[in-house]
Amino acid sequence: MSTEVVVIGGGYAGVVAANRLRKRDDVTVTLVNPRGTFVERIRLHQLAAGTDDAVVDYADVLGTGVRLVVDTVARIDAAGRSVELASGDRLHYDYLIYAVGSRSPESRVPGVAEFGYPVDSLEQAHRLRAVLDATDRSAPVTVVGGGPTGIETAAELGEAGRRVTLVCGGVLGPYLHGKGRRAVAKRLARLGVTVLEGAGATVAAVTSDTVTLADGRELPSAVTIWAAGFGVPDLARRSGLATDAAGRLLTDETLTSVDDERIVAAGDAAAPSDQPMRMSCQAALPLGAQAAETVLSRLAAAEPKPVSLGFVGQCLSLGRRSGLVQLAGKDDVARGFYVGGRLSAVVKETVCKQTVSALVKEARRPGSLSWFTDRSRQRRMADQQELVDRQDVVPQPGAGRVTETAQR
Repeated sequence: MSTEVVVIGGGYAGVVAANRLRKRDDVTVTLVNPRGTFVERIRLHQLAAGTDDAVVDYADVLGTGVRLVVDTVARIDAAGRSVELASGDRLHYDYLIYAVGSRSPESRVPGVAEFGYPVDSLEQAHRLRAVLDATDRSAPVTVVGGGPTGIETAAELGEAGRRVTLVCGGVLGPYLHGKGRRAVAKRLARLGVTVLEGAGATVAAVTSDTVTLADGRELPSAVTIWAAGFGVPDLARRSGLATDAAGRLLTDETLTSVDDERIVAAGDAAAPSDQPMRMSCQAALPLGAQAAETVLSRLAAAEPKPVSLGFVGQCLSLGRRSGLVQLAGKDDVARGFYVGGRLSAVVKETVCKQTVSALVKEARRPGSLSWFTDRSRQRRMADQQELVDRQDVVPQPGAGRVTETAQR
């Protein structure tokens, strides 16, 4: 009898998970995604600027036998082992992989919902591109958010000749080492991008033609692009499953839901031991593979392995002709070494292409994806548990990690 596995979400983590499950012939895989094309999220800033379409056909990245259902999951019925779709259909499963990804959270800043343009989905990027195409190139554009999305969007538009102001809401590139941060600031300046940092560079209100900062400054803004913060769909929470404060599914170190061993999480929406990894495709692909391996281990009556993922750094595109590669330790802490200039632009473009190539390879040969591991995470988890046991101290969620704003 075939084992039915439903994967919710057709992003980087979901596609890898669906493909890797095909290591067993007795597993039937259904992938549910709201749209019928794979979105290269790491290229959405290029779509907005008109330098890439940021999509790939699922036929190119999904393996033979994976069933694609274009729909949205409205609710997970864990007790009934099924998911309810927005269309009214219901899919039953033996195992569920939760890979819904992430998005910009709803902002409470007045005017953002009406006049802000996010750039974290295909539809939003298309909407922003249409608005920019209809706006005079000399008109002021404001990008809000000092993380990767904000930096890359501001650089792409600056290189295209737009008059851009980047409002960081704190520090530029919070993840970066100071040396890398200075290099990014220098490149943005060369592109004519004005960078506003510090406590006062927080947005207090947005209108159709202005951005008001916390310190009272008013910036003229014909188009305001919102790239601040981190959020995930609330599907897990609405379905009665345990989540962290941001809405990510709480799991153990094998990525298994703390509520149900038949539900496994991957990618941005997973919070193993309430200590999630940084939002990135660098994490999404290995987490998707490890989520699938957890399911495969259970089917083989074997003990799933704890998650292990070693980071190498962060790649930023700073327009089409420059970039920055910030090196980091396996623990994802930025080091004082970076590569800038044209070479880093080549590296970033290569990474983008190889990410899709990795999906294609996994589709053709399930189990082919490899990644850097980091055993120190399990030592940290053990040390933290020992502290709890000895002192009855409750660990703080996200301790030692970058802030949610930094992850953007």
